[in-house]
Parts: sequence; structure tokens; C-alpha cells
Amino acid sequence: MNAQKIVGIDLGTTNSVIAVLEGATPLVIPNAEGSRTTPSVVAVNREGEIVVGQIAKRQSIMNAQNTFYSIKRFIGCKYDEIKDELKRVSYEVKEENGKLKIYSPNSKKNYTPEEISSLILKKLVNDSSNYLNGKVTQAVITVPAYFNDSQRLATKDAGTIAGIEVLRILNEPTAAALAYGLDKKKNEVVLIFDLGGGTFDVSILEVGEEVFEVLSTAGDTHLGGDDFDNVILKYTIEKFKQEEGVDLYQDKTALQRVLEASERAKIELSTLQSTQINLPYICMKDGEAKNINVELSRSAFEQMSESLFLRCKDPVLKALEDAKLSKSAIDEIILVGGSTRIPAVRNLLKNLIGKPLNETVNPDEVVAMGAAIQAGIISGEITDLILLDVTPLSLGVETLGGIMTPVITRNTSIPAKQSEVFSTGADSQESVDVHVLQGERTFAKDNKSLGIFKLSGIPAAPKGTPRINVTFQLNADGLLSVSAKEESSGKEQTIQIQGASVLDREEVSKMIKEAEENASEDNFLKGYVIISYDIDEIIYQAEIINKDFEAISLKDSPVLKNFNYLIDQIKIAYKQNDIAAINDDIFDKLAYYGPLLAYDRIQKLRQS
Repeated sequence: MNAQKIVGIDLGTTNSVIAVLEGATPLVIPNAEGSRTTPSVVAVNREGEIVVGQIAKRQSIMNAQNTFYSIKRFIGCKYDEIKDELKRVSYEVKEENGKLKIYSPNSKKNYTPEEISSLILKKLVNDSSNYLNGKVTQAVITVPAYFNDSQRLATKDAGTIAGIEVLRILNEPTAAALAYGLDKKKNEVVLIFDLGGGTFDVSILEVGEEVFEVLSTAGDTHLGGDDFDNVILKYTIEKFKQEEGVDLYQDKTALQRVLEASERAKIELSTLQSTQINLPYICMKDGEAKNINVELSRSAFEQMSESLFLRCKDPVLKALEDAKLSKSAIDEIILVGGSTRIPAVRNLLKNLIGKPLNETVNPDEVVAMGAAIQAGIISGEITDLILLDVTPLSLGVETLGGIMTPVITRNTSIPAKQSEVFSTGADSQESVDVHVLQGERTFAKDNKSLGIFKLSGIPAAPKGTPRINVTFQLNADGLLSVSAKEESSGKEQTIQIQGASVLDREEVSKMIKEAEENASEDNFLKGYVIISYDIDEIIYQAEIINKDFEAISLKDSPVLKNFNYLIDQIKIAYKQNDIAAINDDIFDKLAYYGPLLAYDRIQKLRQS
């Protein structure tokens, strides 16, 4: 290898792939075993040695508690968010100082998901270094479009642990579009349907000769082939428990055998109408060996998986809505991820969009190939492509009344930088808490908290006087930093979203759906909160006016008495939480005192 190459890596839930650009063409690099895909599996053998890939997967049944798979579903997550999934894996996951730890009895050590992922990355890079005859130290690594800051940072950390300089974190569907559209000479609108082992993304892009623009993205950070495997696993284990009275969830070795058989059955049902799950000597009961013999038809599997198929539907419709496109505007549907081979998934997509599916790209390899193209753009090997990606969820801060005020709205092109000016909510307030949020709901409590920091040293002043400039900066990796600066003093504070809590384990599309379902109620409550603060401001200004009149010995002025009578009515209604009692008659009379009280505020209240 003459010059150092930047590789593209698809770090997958089930399998991982690495590719490089050779002569402007992406090339998938085979691993040391000669395969173009590497199982995302790490194991610790009896001697305490670590093995990765196919070798690790091969010994998983005999070494179930020391074999780690589906790590991508845990990376960047907290323990209480993945508790429900732990019974489907054969290894022990525990919490230590708020962090996930994966325990290996063979080595008597704990590993973080980042460390496990780094071992997979290290094998990919070492094998590619041997193949390319030169050390590989730089990479573009892909993640699901709906990975949040914690998950993106954790993936980047895994690269660092593996000794790789991660030049870019790239969204998987965007990478797929790059690989698909590299040789396209005309503009097309493509829908990327990416259903992998553990994650699901839908992105709509405009693909042209020189520009790749993401129009919208939607998805589910926790839906994939693992969930379809689990449907079969659950059915098999429950059927065995009914027949034999034995719960195989308690036997880690048996659980691993059933899981592998479930995955094989799922794959076979993509081409066959029925399959057999035969597992002899699955366990012992009363001194007798017990076997599993289950026949499973494709129709039964589809019926059991119906809820999963439905979860594939909403993100497609949401992506179309956000892109402001009809189904007929889609020129091509590109399938990405091994789970798109499931016939029911393909049928759902055909019926939903009404267009044939493009099967010219390899769903297992296209993401890594796109990452290699992005690596080529970074290295300068490709100079005639511009990639415009977007952020999937709005980012903002909590403001008065617990309202979420967006600073960067969802589907904004990244990198992005946006500023908004805020102020204090109380007199002589010397510090403010900047609460950073992610989501689509009106109120802060309904969105995801990404972090909070304090800006201190604000000069004492009446509320609403200080100008606090809050700036959100979202880089090309989708990683966020937030700064707040008080203009008169120059006091500034910045937070890098690193210790951020992560999105709920339920799909992010559910957050958006909830935002839509609750929009009317949220907007009403938001309006109520805003009116309340405006009324509070009128009462506050009235107190200042009374002090001013008192200072010039006009406390008993008839004008002031009439004014205060109206203010008292407002105070009573406000105290009784009866905003409606502040009616047009009060507004009309209050408007008379425009010289005393800001007339535009009264008019604003009337319209509210």
C-alpha cells in the first residue's frame, strides 16, 4: 500500500464489514478467514484468551457465558434501559457505577460494551492491514441514523480503544445511498430501508451527480433481526415449558442453542414455507434427556411477528411526511441489512410504497462500501461529491414554565450551528441552569434530557434584562456541544454532551408519534403557560408603577386607584387559576392605561 488508506467500517449488530476505496471504487476487504463479513462476536476461551469473529461464534454453545454478541444494542446505554433484554442473552450484564459491565467467568473480568466493540474493530483493522500490506489507523465508522449522542460517542470511543482515529461517524442509510448513487448521472429520490440485526432506519435522499442530500430520516433504534429471532426463541421455549415443565431461560447453554436454532429457522423461512427446529439432548429432567422438536411454518412466524412488521411501517410514513413527498415521488427503494430478506418485510414495503424493490446492491455490504466512499471524500480521492446529512430529532433547552424551546429543529442539515437569546426569570438572578433536551414534545419533562450546566456570574438586574446567548453546535458526526454566554459580563460556559443519558429503549418514532397525538393538548398548555407568565409580568410591572407613583407622592391618584382595581381583579383570577375570568372588559379598561403599562402586551394577551 503506497499511501495510508482510510477504511470504511460497518460495525453491525450481527455482522461487521470493512471496505476501502481502490481506484474510485469501493472494495470489501475479506477477513483472515476469507469471508467478506465478520460476525460481531467476541469470546473468552478457557485459557482466558480473547477470540473474535467466526471462531468466537463457533464455540458459543459450549462457552455460552463467555461469548458476547449483539453488543451494539447495549453500547451507549444505561442498565435500567436494557433490563428487559438481558434474559435473551447468555452472558451476564450488570451495573457498576452507573455503567454497563459484561462479565466473563473465564477471565474473571468485566468489560464495557465499548471494549467489546473495540475488539471487533481491532480484528477488522488488523485483517485489512494484512490484506492491504500496510497499517490502517484511520476510519469512517457507521451508526444508525437514530443513534443519539451517547451511542455515537461510545462508538467513537470503541474506535479509540482499538487504536483507530475515527475521522467521521456516518449514518448507515446515508452510507448506503452513497454506495448506490456513486455512478448515477441523473437526480433521483431514493428511500433507504435499513433493517439490520438490531436497528432500523428509514432515510429519504436526493441522489444526483454531485450532491447527496438527506431530506428526512426516521426509525427505531431497537428493532432488527434479533427481535425476529427472539419471537421464534420465545415460542420454542414456551412450547417446551408447556410440554416438559422446564424453563430453558434458566439454562444459559440451552438458551444459546435455542437462540442459534431460532436464527437458522428465521433464515430458512425466507426461502422455505416451513422448517424444523430439532435440538437433541437440550436438557436433563429426572435423569432423562429431553429433546426439542418443533415444526414452524412461515405463516405462523409471520403471525407471531406481526407487531414487529407494523413497527416497520410508521417510520416509512413519517420519513415521507417530513420530506413533504408523496409515495409516487420515490424513484427507488434500496434495501439494506440482512433482515430485509424476510419476505413479509419486503411485501409490506411493496404494498406501502407501490414500487418495485431495487436489489442491485448487496444489503450486507453496501453500508461499508458507502463508508469507504466517505473515507475517499475525506482523503481527497473523491472530489466531486457533496454530502448533506440531517439530525433526526430537535435539540433545545428548557425555558420558563418547563417548555422545550428548540434551537436546532429535526431534519436540519448538519453540521449545524444555531443561537438563540434567552434571559432570566427573576430579579437579581445571578445564575441560570441550561437544561439541554432532545425530542419533539412541547414540555421538557416529555423529552430526553441530554445534560445540564450552570452559567454563573450574571450581573444583578431586573428579570428579563440580561441577554444570554445560547449556541448549539452539531458537528458532522452528529455530536453536540452547547455554550451559554451573558453578553454584558462576557461570562461563558460550555458543555460537551458526553455523560448524556440516552433515548428511551422504545423507538424514537414513538416519541414523534406522541408529539403529534398530544400536539393539541401540548399547545393549549403551552399557551396557558405563556399567558400566565405574561399576566405575571403585568402584575410585576404594576408593582413597579405603584412604587414610582409613591415616589412622586401620587399614591392616592384616582388614575392609579382605578388601575390597581383592575390589577386586583387579575390577581384574584390568577390566584384562583381562572385565566378565563380575565375577560375582554378587563382588557379594554387595561388598554386605557397604555402609557403606564406596555400596550402591546395587553393586545398580545387579548389575542391569546
